[in-house]
Amino acid sequence: MSFMFKPLAYDDMSAVNKIDLPREVKESLVVGNDKVGISIAKHCIENMKNNGYSLAIDGYVSAEFDVVLKGIREYCKKRNIKLTTINIKDYYKSESEIDELTKKSLPLNYDDDPVLLFGKLFEGSMDDLMDQDKLNSLCGVLKKKNEGITAVYGLGSAIKNIRNLCDAVAYIDVTPKVAAIRAREKRFANIGDKNPREFNLLMRRNYFVDFEIVFKLREELLNEYGIDFYILGNDDNNYMLMDGSSLETVLETLVHYPFRAKPVYLEGIWGGEYIRKIRNIPQDISSNIAWIFEFIPMETSIVVDIDGNYVDIPFYTFVQKKGLSMMGQKCFDEFDGYFPIRFNYDDTWHSDGNMSIQVHPDEDFVMDNYNELGRQDEAYYVIATGHGAKTYAGFKGDGKELVELAKKSERDHQDIDYQKYVNSVESVPGKQIMIPAGTIHASGRNQFILELGSLTLGSYTYKIYDYNRKDKEGQFRPIHTKNAEKVLHFERDSEWVRQNIVIEPILISESQDYKEYIVGRTDLMYYQTNRIELNTHGKYEGNNSGQFTVITLVDGEEIEVYSKSNPEFRFTQKYLEIVTIPATIDDYIIEAKGYQPVVIHKTFLRDNYTHYKNEKYKNR
Repeated sequence: MSFMFKPLAYDDMSAVNKIDLPREVKESLVVGNDKVGISIAKHCIENMKNNGYSLAIDGYVSAEFDVVLKGIREYCKKRNIKLTTINIKDYYKSESEIDELTKKSLPLNYDDDPVLLFGKLFEGSMDDLMDQDKLNSLCGVLKKKNEGITAVYGLGSAIKNIRNLCDAVAYIDVTPKVAAIRAREKRFANIGDKNPREFNLLMRRNYFVDFEIVFKLREELLNEYGIDFYILGNDDNNYMLMDGSSLETVLETLVHYPFRAKPVYLEGIWGGEYIRKIRNIPQDISSNIAWIFEFIPMETSIVVDIDGNYVDIPFYTFVQKKGLSMMGQKCFDEFDGYFPIRFNYDDTWHSDGNMSIQVHPDEDFVMDNYNELGRQDEAYYVIATGHGAKTYAGFKGDGKELVELAKKSERDHQDIDYQKYVNSVESVPGKQIMIPAGTIHASGRNQFILELGSLTLGSYTYKIYDYNRKDKEGQFRPIHTKNAEKVLHFERDSEWVRQNIVIEPILISESQDYKEYIVGRTDLMYYQTNRIELNTHGKYEGNNSGQFTVITLVDGEEIEVYSKSNPEFRFTQKYLEIVTIPATIDDYIIEAKGYQPVVIHKTFLRDNYTHYKNEKYKNR
């Protein structure tokens, strides 16, 4: 699933994981569109029984099946082998039937949701979108084992009824960023639709229905060892293929290393300039990079260097296959197999304005209204600032009066003196602001923030006031005062903020090499943040205690992070890179490199944490 609407078409290929793979894995990688199809066709022909072979070709949303079919078709023609192709679209329910089936997931509530962003996760599966009579007839065809190759292709081709009758399953995976770009380019329609919807409606349907059911099917295939041919279909001109056992080896090897995801960049009205300068991103990419999805597991991918080829795998394919090893048993069980923390940067450095004044809902509201897994907490860690930088959190005036003024402003577009009502704290590098769900907040202009969030699913941001700004199309940006009013904690004022969520650093450990401080901790949130100040050439030793740790280099040039027990499992980490130390590494070492001291932001799950505060949602 992905809630990413407007990613920039820019590939940051600095995030490459170099791991030690056996020779047979390197040799098994097939690169090139025609070569991928030919390789699959050769396998089918060589393994025919009674002159017949059936193949299911499934994939993630936006997968383009014709690329693979072209190579299969050409090879079969040269070998005079009969090829029968069956498009699974012909076996879906009708467009109107699917609309009726999914309408509860896509309510038309313009009062609370003026531009139709929100919905409810669909609880069904790919099977529910199939016409059962047509499906039975297809299964009858597959049982006959016709002469030559029979290829069933399209989203849902590998559901259980079909794959049990096929000799092999191929799966075309696509990263969330590529899927979002293809959606923007209207290169595909929602499942069962004849034509693409308007972009925002297409992506809303994707998030709450299509991504959800395809995501479930991919997990089923990965964990039943049901993928014989794993295809990466990100690059239109350079598909890649590995067999299922090679994919298993790659992911099993990777989960023993500290690793970095590949970031995604998004533009926004308040976007700044810090990340562009640090990473030398070309000016023509965008004039305002607002969000950097550095490690939002549902939105990013992970690149592995396989013999000089950059193999770009959706990060959640990795989680679905190796989540237990990556996160540890307790975390895996508590969060239903989802990676529980997300990390991104908010860049307002040298920009024209603040982020919107906003609030996020708690678990009761999210689960009841969106059928999601839990609450939406956040945390801001200040990395760099310019003149006058502030972070807003909590009320300092009458919050209910602010909401009424915001409702009026939504109608007449008159400006509000928001600073009269919203508490602010001076932004200085190293300050951590924890933001439990229900807390009014905003990142102010002229700063660069590391933002953490709970879970990795949808983004439920209720804008209370957005300074009457317009988007690129000249429309006022949507405001959500009705939902905001339902979830705001009006009692969270300046004093509450000072005592609970903006704490002074607490020194907990020191040596001749380092000092470690708690900088973010509250009983309202299940993760904690520490700051490690490491001297030049100093070493810090940590322990995962059966779970994972995420570290960000927030100051300094370079560090090396590696397993103490198995030093070959290591990663060289640069400024602003975010690296996960998986649960497979119990004891780890962070070593300062270069010519200067470094500062490391460390995030981990608190002792005795719980995800579901409300017992009624346990084991739902």
